[in-house]
Amino acid sequence: MSKSGPQAMFTQCETCSEFVTNNAHGKKIAQMMYERACPCYDCGHFSLEGVPMLPAGKSLRALREKLGLTMRDVEMSSARMAEKYRNEEFSIPPSRLSDIETKNVLPSIFRLYTLSVIYRRDMRELLAWYGVDMNNMAADLGMISPPKSHISETLAGMSAVQMPVRMDPAFDQQRTANLGRMVEQWGLVPLSYLAQFAHSDFTYGYIGNQDFTMYPILPPGSFIQVDEAKNKVVEGLWRCEYERPIYFVETRDGHTCCWCSMRRDDLVLQPHPLSPVPIRVLRHPQEAEIIGQVVGVAMKLTEWHAFGSSSGSKVQPALN
Repeated sequence: MSKSGPQAMFTQCETCSEFVTNNAHGKKIAQMMYERACPCYDCGHFSLEGVPMLPAGKSLRALREKLGLTMRDVEMSSARMAEKYRNEEFSIPPSRLSDIETKNVLPSIFRLYTLSVIYRRDMRELLAWYGVDMNNMAADLGMISPPKSHISETLAGMSAVQMPVRMDPAFDQQRTANLGRMVEQWGLVPLSYLAQFAHSDFTYGYIGNQDFTMYPILPPGSFIQVDEAKNKVVEGLWRCEYERPIYFVETRDGHTCCWCSMRRDDLVLQPHPLSPVPIRVLRHPQEAEIIGQVVGVAMKLTEWHAFGSSSGSKVQPALN
């Protein structure tokens, strides 16, 4: 049972019938309520997502009591952990456990590991209770860019990330489209690196499997990341084709990726020299508008189809 209207931040616990917060705005009120009234630690007031609505310390106490463990049991088990690893930091005296459960004392990383083992819970779950969600790591990687190339194993342990789980029914994989507008719903799925698609500063595009405008730099079927802040044509001399900016352009016929140049009020859409697509000159911004510059790409290097061929036939080109 739940309250609606102004009290929608509270949900009634099915076990103890107390109203608990399911919204960040009610966290402080709920904490006061638990300190005064709610004795139901057995239910733990866990949400459907497995995230406790109680403060972390009280959630740990709920786990301990649900398993039938006393503070003395935890002390003895942690002592064996400390002996095994020859490190007293794994040990949890009853006084310290009481502080963790009732005074919101932050446990050390050693003691948090001990508690995760004793309580049979994934340590990443306990970390999330204290505000450290390991599933955010994929999205946070962009905050720093190491200057040297390296192998990244950071995402190997990710369990879930945010990515599109429902697309607009009008999405046609044969046409280049603004993917950001085609996503109807984001959700948590175990595909770590796609968390970057939820970044609000960028939009994302898909190169249709019949769009050979920038082939072979951007093969059909590629996903692109577009910086919408870079929506002005940059003119200059480029040492190679990879230095020249590629733009994501919306026309009356749809979307495309190409090099661009301005000719007075006209926007020149220039394909790659190896592409069979002709150059187009359109009025700007009446007939063509630059959405932004392509700053990232994810592509497959196999299973592409020759221009004009059906999707059911694979063509193996010869290299000259």
